[in-house]
Amino acid sequence: MTQLLRVQNFTVSSDGVGAGEEQTLERPFGHVDPGTLFSWATATASFPGRANQGGSRGLDDYLTRDFSHNIGAEIMGRNKFGPQRGPWADEEWQGWWGEEPPFHTPVFVMTHHERPSFTLSDTTFHFVGGEPAEILAQAREAADGKDVRLGGGVGTIRQFLDADLIDTLHVAVSPMKVGSGLRLWESPEELRDRFHLDVVPSSSGVVHHLFWRK
Repeated sequence: MTQLLRVQNFTVSSDGVGAGEEQTLERPFGHVDPGTLFSWATATASFPGRANQGGSRGLDDYLTRDFSHNIGAEIMGRNKFGPQRGPWADEEWQGWWGEEPPFHTPVFVMTHHERPSFTLSDTTFHFVGGEPAEILAQAREAADGKDVRLGGGVGTIRQFLDADLIDTLHVAVSPMKVGSGLRLWESPEELRDRFHLDVVPSSSGVVHHLFWRK
């Protein structure tokens, strides 16, 4: 059975920006407001950790529920894990997510500065270097036959696109415009040479772009 490398629910602005500039501990997405960027997902009934009942149904909710379907491991870039750069000055930092990370699988954090693995709840974080194909091989072995999710950020997705390793992408395009920041693309048309594309608008205002390899 083929193990796919999937990008799930990755969200960008209408001008292609997936994260802002000047990331800090207090601002994981830099100058971009994540509450606005991800409002299509956080408003759904299935968004993890909802404090109250209710929430929207329909397409946005379906894609939010699908986030973890058949996922056995995740790969993420170091900047998704935290704001530190260079050698690890503080190994007590264990990510943005608290004691119950939302991944529920092994997570492989790409970094030039390795550190010991650690486990929070049912998620073990591994810090690994190497080329994208090498890291994907490790994640596939850990995924135990399931697919691997490529969690981002923008630079990490671009690396795996450049290495032609991604099988499917779901990119949600928010109607907000940012102007500057880390840009996934100038236009989704850039990927049509390698991927089929369906574009599906939602009543929330977000437009879902669903890519699968030709």
